[in-house]
Amino acid sequence: MPVFFDYIFPSALVPAFLYGIYLMQSPRTALRGNRIGALCMFVAVALAFGQYRLFEEPAAWAAMVVGGGIGLFLAQRAGTIRMPQLVALFNGVGGAASALVILACLGTLSGETGWFGWFVSALALAVGSITFSGSMVAALKLEGRIPSPPLSFRKQTFLVRWMLYSIGALAVLAVIDNSLVVLYAVVACSLLYGVLLAMRVGGADMPVIISFLNSLSGVAASVSGIALGNMLAAGVGALVGVAGMILTQIMCRAMNRDLLTVLGGFSTYKASSETVETEVASTDDAAPKPSMRLTADAIPAILREAGKVIIIPGYGMALSQAQQAVKDLMDALERGGKDVKVAVHPVAGRMPGHMHVLLAEVGVDYDKLFDMAKINHEFPDTDLVIAVGACDVMNPAATTAEGTPISGMPILKASEAKAVIVCNLNEKPGYSGVENTLYKEPHVITLWGDASETVPGLTAALTQHG
Repeated sequence: MPVFFDYIFPSALVPAFLYGIYLMQSPRTALRGNRIGALCMFVAVALAFGQYRLFEEPAAWAAMVVGGGIGLFLAQRAGTIRMPQLVALFNGVGGAASALVILACLGTLSGETGWFGWFVSALALAVGSITFSGSMVAALKLEGRIPSPPLSFRKQTFLVRWMLYSIGALAVLAVIDNSLVVLYAVVACSLLYGVLLAMRVGGADMPVIISFLNSLSGVAASVSGIALGNMLAAGVGALVGVAGMILTQIMCRAMNRDLLTVLGGFSTYKASSETVETEVASTDDAAPKPSMRLTADAIPAILREAGKVIIIPGYGMALSQAQQAVKDLMDALERGGKDVKVAVHPVAGRMPGHMHVLLAEVGVDYDKLFDMAKINHEFPDTDLVIAVGACDVMNPAATTAEGTPISGMPILKASEAKAVIVCNLNEKPGYSGVENTLYKEPHVITLWGDASETVPGLTAALTQHG
C-alpha cells in the first residue's frame, strides 16, 4: 500500500491535472477544467494528509480551514477587474509555500545529507523566495499601490546581476559547507532579487512577468517536491512550470521581444522586418481616410453604413465593467446584418487571457475573438473599428517613436480602418505612459467618458437610426 499511495496513485493524478489544463484552453470547457483541477488538488491534499499522518493533527485542520476560508473570501470579493492582482497574489503564495515547507524541514539536514539534498533545498528556497517577492511587487503595481512604470536607479543592472551571482555562489557554498546559515542567506538574497526583478518591469510587459512568475511558482513546487521526496508535488509543479514558460514564450514572440529583455526592464523592442513592412504597406493598402475630421454627429451614419466592424477591448473595459455593454453592441450590430469580430492583443489587460475571461463572462462567442496575427490584415478592409478601453495595443507610436516602453511592439492596425470610434475614459496615455497618436487622426472619433456609458450610447444610436 505505501508504494501505491506514494508512487502509483500520485502518478495517476498528474495526467488528471494535465487534462484539466487542456480543458481550460477553451471558454466552453474552462469551467469543467477548473473543477477537475480543484478536485485533483483536493485529492492531493487528502493524500498528503494521509502520507504525513496529519489527520489527527488539529493544527493541520485549522490551517486548512483558515486557508480555505481566505481563498473563498478572495474568490468572492475579487471580481474580474482585480483578477490579475489575484493571479499575482496566488503565484506569490505558491512560491512562499514551497519555500516555507523547505524551511520547516531544514532541521532534518545534516552533514550526513548528500550534496543533492542540500542543493535542491537551496534551489527550492531561492526559486520560492524570488517568486514570492516578485509576485508581491507585481500585485502592488497592478493594484496601483506602487508606481506601475518600470522603476530603475543607477547601477541597478549591476546590482541585479551580482545578486543573481551571489545566490548561485551561496547555493554552492551551502552544498560544500553544509551550513544552514548559508541557506538563510540564500533566502534573503532571493527575496531582494525578486523585488529588483519585478520593479524593472512595467507597461505592456506586465502580463509577461505575471506569466513568468506563474511558471516559477510551478518550478518552486516541483523542486521542493524533489527535496521532500514527494513525487506528486514534483510532477504537478513541473507541469505548471512548463505550461507557464510556454505561455511566456508565446507572449514574448507575439510582442517581438525576448524574455531576457523583458526581465531586464529595457524599454525598446527588437527590430522587426514585419514592423518595417507594415509601415510600407500601410501607405498603399490602408483604407482611404476622410479629408476632414469626423465628429460625433457622424456616428449614427457610420454605424448604419458600416458592413464590417472590429471591436478592440482593453483594460479600460475591465475597469468600467463594460463587457456586457460591448456584448449588447455586438448583438445590435449583428442584427443589422454586419460582420462583427473582436481583435485581442496578446498583452491586452493585465494578465494573459484577461479580455477572453471578461468577454466569456457575458457570453461572447469564442469564435468571434481573433488574435493579432489572424486579424491584422483585415483592418484595411474594415469599415469601422470600435476601441473600448484600449490604448497601447493600437498606438501607432509603437512603430514610429523610439526609446519608449512600447517602441517596436506589434500593434493592432486600427489606424488602417476607414473610421475609428474610441470609447476611452480620457485622452491620457495608457499603462506605458506613451501618448497615443491615433487620437489625432482625422478619421478617428473620440468619446471620452466611462465606457459603461459611452458604449450603450453607440447601441442606442444604432437602434434609433437603424
